[in-house]
Amino acid sequence: MKLTTVTNVSVDGVMQGLGRSDEDRRGGFERGGWALPLFDGEAMAFLGQVYRRADAFLFGRRTYEIFAGSWGVMPDPESNPIGGPLNARPKYVASATLTDPQWAGTTVLPGDVAAAVRELKAGPAGELQVHGSGDLVRRLLADHLVDEITLFTYPVVVGQGTRLFPSDGPDTALELIDHRAFAGGITLQVYRPTGRPRYATGDVGPHRG
Repeated sequence: MKLTTVTNVSVDGVMQGLGRSDEDRRGGFERGGWALPLFDGEAMAFLGQVYRRADAFLFGRRTYEIFAGSWGVMPDPESNPIGGPLNARPKYVASATLTDPQWAGTTVLPGDVAAAVRELKAGPAGELQVHGSGDLVRRLLADHLVDEITLFTYPVVVGQGTRLFPSDGPDTALELIDHRAFAGGITLQVYRPTGRPRYATGDVGPHRG
């Protein structure tokens, strides 16, 4: 099974608090709700296609609880391109503390997350999607378990908040395999990790004969 991460980020890499203004105030974050005013119908339709192609979903606990409290309690999820797949397909949540998930179809992965994900990836062909879940995504990248990185980049500089990539994380070379721009200014980039980057060595200035 292919593992794909799907993340909404600002131009400066912030992924915290993109939905409601009070969604995530950790660390004194006060600029929540920056994504929704920029999320147009074209981007929504495309994101619905992304969700529909998923065979299962994997979350960190915080994102899982946000999703369960919104998409998980929809009265008629089958009619929604995002709510439908989320409610109908298997969900896994990496958590050592969650013991009684209320969202139907949820399995908790309480132990070695890397080992559990490797087991899922070794199963039948399909796509396992990770939405949000920044801490989990960084762990999966460090363990070389991510097959594709999908970024929706919004035309805004938030200026504070948790970034997708830390300032001292592992380095990774990426191959761009798809991209597009939406009318409202959001851009999509899909990358495939390809190992360590190559770094220039020696004289990188103009060639001197």
